[in-house]
This record gives sequence, C-alpha cells and structure tokens, in this order.
Amino acid sequence: MADLPHEMRAVAARAPGKPDVLEIATRPVPRPGAGEILVRVRAAGVNRPDVLQRLGAYPPPPGAPDTLGLEIAGEVAATGEGATRFAPGTPVMALVPGGGYAEYALVHETNALPIPAGLSMIEAGAIPETYFTVWTNVFERGRLVEGEWFLVHGGSSGIGTTAIQLAKAFGARVIATAGSDEKCEACRALGADVAVNYAQADFVEAVKAATDGRGADLILDMVGGDYIPRNHEAAAIDGRIVQIAFLKTPKVELDLRKLMVKRLTHTGSTLRPRSVADKAGIARALEERVWPLLAQGRCKPVIDSTFPLAEAAQAHARMESSAHVGKIVLTVG
Repeated sequence: MADLPHEMRAVAARAPGKPDVLEIATRPVPRPGAGEILVRVRAAGVNRPDVLQRLGAYPPPPGAPDTLGLEIAGEVAATGEGATRFAPGTPVMALVPGGGYAEYALVHETNALPIPAGLSMIEAGAIPETYFTVWTNVFERGRLVEGEWFLVHGGSSGIGTTAIQLAKAFGARVIATAGSDEKCEACRALGADVAVNYAQADFVEAVKAATDGRGADLILDMVGGDYIPRNHEAAAIDGRIVQIAFLKTPKVELDLRKLMVKRLTHTGSTLRPRSVADKAGIARALEERVWPLLAQGRCKPVIDSTFPLAEAAQAHARMESSAHVGKIVLTVG
C-alpha cells in the first residue's frame, strides 16, 4: 500500500441544505482493515438516501464516512488482512455504508461483487443499491413468484426500472406507476404489462381493471402518505405490501379493517443500517440468481445521466427534479 496517495477528493455537505451545499473536500485515503478491500472508484451511483443525508435527515451509521455515496464500481487498489477473494486490480462493484462519492472507498469484501462481462463501470456503479434493495424487498420479504401481479410505484426511478426488469425476468406480471406518459412508455419498454400515469388516472382502479378485480399480489411502495390506504385497496386477498421509503409523509391515519378482511401483510425495511453479514447474504443471493441475468443481458441498469464528481450538486438537482428515468451516476477520473 506504499504507492497509494495519502489524500483524495470526496464529496461532503458543508451544512444541511440544498444541492449547492455539496462541495469537494480533501480526505485521507482510508486503509483497509481485516476482511476489507480498498476500491479505486470509477463510478458512484446517486440515490434518494444521499439526498436525505445532504438535507441532514439521514445521518450515516456509526463508523461510516461523513461523505456521501452508497454504491460504487472500480478496481481493487489494496486488500486488508484476510481479504482474499479479490486481488488488486480486479474490477468490482460494491454496496458501501457511505463515502462512495470519492476517489477511494472501503468495503468489506463480502459486500462487493464481480462486474459481469459486458457492463461498463458506469453501469456497474448504478447497480448495487437498487439491486440489493429490490432483491431483498421484492423477492425475499415480498416473496414474489412467477405468475403473480406486482405493482411498483415510481416505475421510472432507479428502484422502479430495476424492479420491473427483475420481476419480469422471474415470470411476474408487472403494473408500474409513473408521473408522465413518457415515463409510462419507458416502463412499458422495460417490460411492464401495464403503466399508469398517476397524474391522470387512479392506480387503484387501473390495478383492478388489469387484474379482473383481483388486485396486486405484491406492492412495492416508496411513496407513503395517502398511497398507504390506497395500496391496501389495490392489494389482492393475502396480498403483501413492502414499504421502502416515504416521498410523502410516513404518518397517516389508517383504517386497518381492509388489512384484516383481506389478510394483508404490510411490512418494510431499510438497507443501510443492516449488518455486513446481512448485506453479504444479499450479495450471495444476487450473485447466484441475478448476476447470470446481467451477464446474459436479460436485465441492465438504465442510465439517465452522468456527472463528474465535482458536479455532484447538479446530479442532486437532477434527482430532485424527478425528471430522470433510471439512474444518475457520478464519474470519477
């Protein structure tokens, strides 16, 4: 590790606030501990939790860097004691607890994955956060199986575009909601059987029409607010709703009789606070079940736009505009 630089560029928020609080800061290049690898970052995905962290509403977990970024792709620059899976120079992508918007980032080797052949660094940098989230919530917690009807809100988002592709790859029928006709068309192009422009139509009615009144077997929701009772209305008997975020309020007044009568399961999870071991388990499942699909081109990250590391503020402004379709990625020289 003697040839590693002592300092690196990273993106930090000088105070909670709008995108312009993001700035390039100088940080020491971290050294990998036991079981860890140091990655020379080439691309870092931009995600909604990064925006929340910038606003001061989602602090990093204990021990994580104060700089932003939850997913990276690059080459292994150094390995810590006992880290033997990836040799220096190996291209990898990884889910990190923070610090991804930087020239170097640390990750436990079990939370890193090889980059499937045919994917660029930009594409690889757009995968970990959304694929880990979709796999654990749609297929593990949500138990989606072939032939079921799956409703995903925010179908044109990074999570949504991933969920559509993976649900279709595993044989489900997909209904996606999005905020414009153009975004709905993007969802259909990815395989959605039905796309609902929520600005013009009631998704509850659309779901019932598509399913002959039965409802959705699984609903993935990151909206919250008034979507929560409407999700209960749109769900099938024995349906499942998985909550992963709240673009609207998390606090609602709710009549739970629908949950009882339909025997619904309403669950949820967050990814960032989970242990290294938990994330390692998700990584193993992804490598076994999903990485072959990426290698075969049966699913692929949708890239909306890229920005250099120094333009992280513009990347956040793009995300907050909600004009994007798919992932926004920072490139690191």
